[in-house]
Amino acid sequence: MAHRALIIGAGGVASVVIAKCCQNSEVFGEIMIASRTKSKCDAIKERLQPTTKTVISTAAVDADNVPELVALIKEYKPEIVVNVALPYQDLHIMDACLECKVDYLDTANYEPEDTAKFEYSWQWAYRERFEKAGITAVLGCGFDPGVTGVFSAYAQKHEFDEINYIDILDCNGGDHGYPFATNFNPEINIREVSAKGSYIEDGKWVETEPMEIKRVYNFKGVGEKDMYLLHHEELESLALNIKGIKRIRFFMTFGQSYLTHLKCLENVGMTSIEPIMYEGREIVPLQFLKAVLPDPASLGPRTKGKTNIGCIFQGKKDGKPKNYYLYNICDHQECYKEVGSQAISYTTGVPAMIGAAMVLTGKWKKPGVFNVEEFDPDPFMENLNKWGLPWEEEHDPVLVD
Repeated sequence: MAHRALIIGAGGVASVVIAKCCQNSEVFGEIMIASRTKSKCDAIKERLQPTTKTVISTAAVDADNVPELVALIKEYKPEIVVNVALPYQDLHIMDACLECKVDYLDTANYEPEDTAKFEYSWQWAYRERFEKAGITAVLGCGFDPGVTGVFSAYAQKHEFDEINYIDILDCNGGDHGYPFATNFNPEINIREVSAKGSYIEDGKWVETEPMEIKRVYNFKGVGEKDMYLLHHEELESLALNIKGIKRIRFFMTFGQSYLTHLKCLENVGMTSIEPIMYEGREIVPLQFLKAVLPDPASLGPRTKGKTNIGCIFQGKKDGKPKNYYLYNICDHQECYKEVGSQAISYTTGVPAMIGAAMVLTGKWKKPGVFNVEEFDPDPFMENLNKWGLPWEEEHDPVLVD
């Protein structure tokens, strides 16, 4: 049965979500693309409408304006709102969904614009209201957070009696040829990387200096890479939802050129989110930096190489210790050929489409606010193989010390 979805956002990830919805017309009979800049939505529609049975419409909306969102939702009457706008806008969109009693899904948790702090508390505070309204909210349904949570739920369901350690490894082996560029929104990317690192051990956060903890890992399909421990939001929900957890860490790979550039920019104050006065007006240095860096959406045609993202689990099965690694390898150029974007947007956009389809088809439908690992992982895992993110597993992986 075909359904109707409203997709808010028209950037790199949104364009992948939309392309994938158009490939899955059986579920997505009608979609509306809405963004502050309607011309961006129209351009995506123009490109995709001739290729799909899905009926596409477009609209302009300011995702910070709740009454405007409510008016659009009431007019279009979608069954789900897929939020691929900015994380600063999550709560406004959730407010609008509550008022209209419509299901909600996003790919990144809320963070206030004026402080680089992301955690789930703001969105978890909506649990009771969504439950009362009888609607579902799915949080963080990209790759990490997202697929990493589904992988964890799958490992818990099929491979372990208890999982004690999870290491999430995010490797981008892609090369775009620029001395410095970010693969997704520079503002979010740089805030994430320049923040202090942290991991969860024995139920508590342990804080580290930015980039303090480094490991080297040999990734299948990519090779040996330096990776660094970062704070990442899914640690918080997995620590609550996976049984037996003693420690969860998140590592991301970075090349030396990226880190050297970042350090220089940091040292001269360009990564700051504190407003400064410049020629009589207030500007935020990081937002100015974003304006001069290459647009992540423009990296697609020039990025070569692969990503490898997954989770290494250590735990027990039938009283015996057991290790298990679940991961996906994605090729930047293949993604570009298929949907016109690089693998970073692809690996986030495909799971968002799958998650929305899970809700629309009733497989992930229950009233309240949930992280992906709280649902049945099996139909989602099947869909990953079907829609372009096939997973691989290893039963005796090399562990991270």
